[in-house]
Formats: sequence, structure tokens, C-alpha cells
Amino acid sequence: MTSTSLSADEVRKAVQQQAGKLLSQVAGFVGVRTVEIGLRLGLLEEIGKHTEGITTEDLARQVGFDPFYVQVWCRSAYAAEVLELAENGSYTLAPYMDKLLLDQDFPGYIGGLPLVIIQPEFFDRFGDNLPSGKQIWWDECSPEFIKGVSGTGQPFYTRLIPAGLAKVSGLSDRLEQGARVLEMACGAGIGLIRLAETYPKCSIVGVDGDAYSLKLVSDKLVEAGIQERVTLVESTLEDIQDAEEYDMVLINISMHECRDIEKVTRNVRRALKPDGYFIISDFPFPDSTQACRTVPARIMCGIQFFEALIGDQLLPTQAYVDLLGKHGYRNVGAFDLTPVHAVTYGQK
Repeated sequence: MTSTSLSADEVRKAVQQQAGKLLSQVAGFVGVRTVEIGLRLGLLEEIGKHTEGITTEDLARQVGFDPFYVQVWCRSAYAAEVLELAENGSYTLAPYMDKLLLDQDFPGYIGGLPLVIIQPEFFDRFGDNLPSGKQIWWDECSPEFIKGVSGTGQPFYTRLIPAGLAKVSGLSDRLEQGARVLEMACGAGIGLIRLAETYPKCSIVGVDGDAYSLKLVSDKLVEAGIQERVTLVESTLEDIQDAEEYDMVLINISMHECRDIEKVTRNVRRALKPDGYFIISDFPFPDSTQACRTVPARIMCGIQFFEALIGDQLLPTQAYVDLLGKHGYRNVGAFDLTPVHAVTYGQK
């Protein structure tokens, strides 16, 4: 049915419905910015300390901020359903917001996402470069952005190690007995530390092409007291030359960034010992444009803006399954840990 065949009342209702879709996008933007301010300036953390509730006046006093501004922020956070409001005018965190926004060790933690998605590397630089198609690389990203990405990657590691790895037949036993492990694109080292602490008998190598990230890793390894068990290598993923060295090679939310994904997959297979495991932990991007209208897919579409800047895109899980099969891996399989987190695996 075309718009010309609709009655005036039907047109009015249709326009209202479409306007509602647009306004919900604006409302979502307001919510994201409100949460980001609350996280960055410690407002949500302070409210979380007061399970019985806290008024805006007391909150302003505790954090040393302007009372009127605090009141404006609290009202917006309540509107976004991040806070609850009691009859006496005090605010508390809405149920489970303490876990979702403040507990970085919680498997469902998403507090890092508002902080990173507002960085210029997502939409501002994409918009600036849209006419020309100019691309950037990680060494052109700000330290704030890299730190933010690390924060969003942490729950992927929390879900993966050890519970996700335990879903791969035979892998947990091998790691617990003591194995040699390589993590590619190790970033700021969250995965290296979690691997070392979870599997104390393993020796671990971390590879990343960004010198700044590796400096962060080095400092964290010393703080954790595991610097003797973890070796760091600055290299692109395509340049791995090891042969039959590793029991497991892991890459977390970075396989889609390979400059030559075919070469990397071949190199990993060569680097694995017989029966060694290749574990790909990544976003399960929809396999069709028509499937992009779910909330998880919409978030991943936002991530695609940055991925385009560095010359790649997120991939469907099936693409990884096909890739491993193509290069001779055995026992290939995949499973979802969340709607935005899938694991693909195979053995040499």
C-alpha cells in the first residue's frame, strides 16, 4: 500500500510512528551521554555506595559538584532508567546497574561501552573521512580510546576464561596440565593476566603490533607479579613465523582486523602443535543487512564505523567456521556466549 492510498488519519498515525523511531534514537543518545558523565565523574559510583538512597543535595556534597547540575544529571539518569527515585526524593541505582555499569569483573559488564563509543575515533573521525575514504591505524588513536577499548574487551575475557574455553572439548585439561599459549592482538594485557592467573602452569606469549599497548601490558605484568611467565612480542599478526610451538592460539575481538586473514590462519596452523587449538573470540555480526535491526546488531553496526576507519569490518561467525575448514583445521565448531560474543574453534 502506498502513501497516496492511505487516509489522512492513517498518514498522520504513520508519520507519528516514524517520528517516534527517530526520537527514540535521540533519546538513546541522551541516555548514553548521561551514563558516560555519571561513570566518568564518579556519580554512579557514589550513588552505588548508598543503597538506602541519597538526595541530590547530599550527592553534590559528597562529590563536591554544583547541586543544581547534579539535580539535572540525576533527573536524566532516572529518565534513562539507570536510577530509581524514592518518595522522599532520594536516588538509588536501578536493579543490577551496579553489576552492569560498575563491576568490571562481572561477565555482563557494559560500563566500558558508553565511555569508548563517544570517543572521536568512532563517529567524528568517520564523518571527517567519509568524503575521502582516508583510513587510520591504531597508532593514530588516542590513549583514551585504547584504554576505552581495553575496558570493553574485558568482559569478553571474563566470559571466555575459563567458562568459554571449557566448552571446547579437551582444551581445559590441556591448559590446566600446563601448555604453551599464544595470544595474538593482546592489547593492554587483560587476557594475558587472566590466562596466567587461571592456568598457573602455562607459559604465555603475547603479540601485538602497537608499542603503546605493549608498554601498558609490561607495566601490568609487573604489577601482577607474572612478568617471568609472559613474553611480549611486537609484531603484526601476519608476521608470526613460529612452527609447532603452541598448544593454543587465542585471538579476542581482533580476528576481523587482520590485514590478510588467510595468511594469519595459515600461520596459526603452522604455529600450533599437533592437535593444538585455535580459538577465535569475536563479535557475531549478522550475515545479512536485513538481520541488523536487533539491539545487539545495531550496536555492532556502530562498531563498524571505527572498523571501517582501519580498513576492515566485523564478520559473521559462519565466515570464521568456513575459514578454519578451508585451511584444514579439524573439529571445527562455534557457539554463542552472548548476543554480541561468539567463539569459533578448531584443531590442527
